[in-house]
Amino acid sequence: MKTQIVIWKNLILFIPLFLLLNCSCEKEFSSQWIYGSPENINDGIEVSTLEEVHLDANLIAQAIVRIKNGKYGEVHSMLIYKDEKLVLEEYFPGHRYKWDAPNHHGEWIFWDKSTLHGVKSASKSITSLCIGIAIEHGFIESAHQSIFDFLPDHQHLKKDGKGNISIEHLLTMTSGLEWDEWSAPLSSGDNDCVGIWYQEKDPVTFILERSLINEPGSSFTYSGGNMIVLGEIIRNASNLDIEEFSQEYLFKPLAIDSSFWAIRFNNGVIEAGGSLEITPRDMIKIGATCLANGEWNGKQMISTQWIEKIATEFQDNQGINIPGVASGKQGYSYSWWTKDYNHNGDNYNMFDAGGWGGQNIMVIPDLKTVVVFTGGNYTSTAKPHEILDRFIIPAIQ
Repeated sequence: MKTQIVIWKNLILFIPLFLLLNCSCEKEFSSQWIYGSPENINDGIEVSTLEEVHLDANLIAQAIVRIKNGKYGEVHSMLIYKDEKLVLEEYFPGHRYKWDAPNHHGEWIFWDKSTLHGVKSASKSITSLCIGIAIEHGFIESAHQSIFDFLPDHQHLKKDGKGNISIEHLLTMTSGLEWDEWSAPLSSGDNDCVGIWYQEKDPVTFILERSLINEPGSSFTYSGGNMIVLGEIIRNASNLDIEEFSQEYLFKPLAIDSSFWAIRFNNGVIEAGGSLEITPRDMIKIGATCLANGEWNGKQMISTQWIEKIATEFQDNQGINIPGVASGKQGYSYSWWTKDYNHNGDNYNMFDAGGWGGQNIMVIPDLKTVVVFTGGNYTSTAKPHEILDRFIIPAIQ
């Protein structure tokens, strides 16, 4: 009995101390970061405050302070768009990307709203949007068309069942073509996204000469090669390369003035799967357009049917673990990742344009939210999903 009394006394003393320490920690986070609402720069994005859209500023502060303290490696930006308004826009110092430098880290800079950032494989998601727009404008009839309908210089490779590969199969990473860019290190030519640069064939030939190891549409194999072919399909269908097409039909209508597809092969073919550079604020515009079912400022930019395709995993594209990303298992749609989050018993579907190093355009329709990250975690684990799950979703009240 005496022992129980002592325990209760200790608990009574401990609880106020715990609450005091907890409050102190909250104040500590708030004191380490002073919130400022995003600047209105007349770029078509409305701005507001965390308070107006009922986001818990303390939870956001905890995330920001952890980023500043290096808890998540190199995060270069974090932006939140909620209820059709940009309410958070934070930038952090870090390295520019450089392929041949240790950790792929080049010059150290202070990132800001006007500096272009390579979005790596999030480029694939933008290429997908361009395919959807090309169909809407009649350049392509259907995603179910054979890829060889648009590859006149590669008809000799339409054999061994490859004629059955459709645009949809490229978009969903189910072409069936042999490809490996996940198991082999990026330092090795055995990695196909590296090896493609160390051979003399044109890149489309290199890709389509690979063996067909699975029936098209039946099995997921992540392939940047698919996107290079899609870029050429857009070029042959519209007489515009992916840079010209995206500028004319996507970026210009969104008032995106600065964008750049940075990597081209010797024959001029653009690397449409990982070379786009754009600002984080313009990434928000793309996410906001997808959040609004393809509409931007009253104009339908992308069909609602295409938004449904990118927001819904394709057939059996489920349970995928992405190397170097702390995100758990995900699905894959028309070149966008999909994932469900649970908070306080509620499920939220997200679709995400994700890229190597921590580049993300995360669209969460149920919460009317878009979250953008850029980063430089090229040789360490990128954790935007952890920040989203631990701080941002709980902050939405």
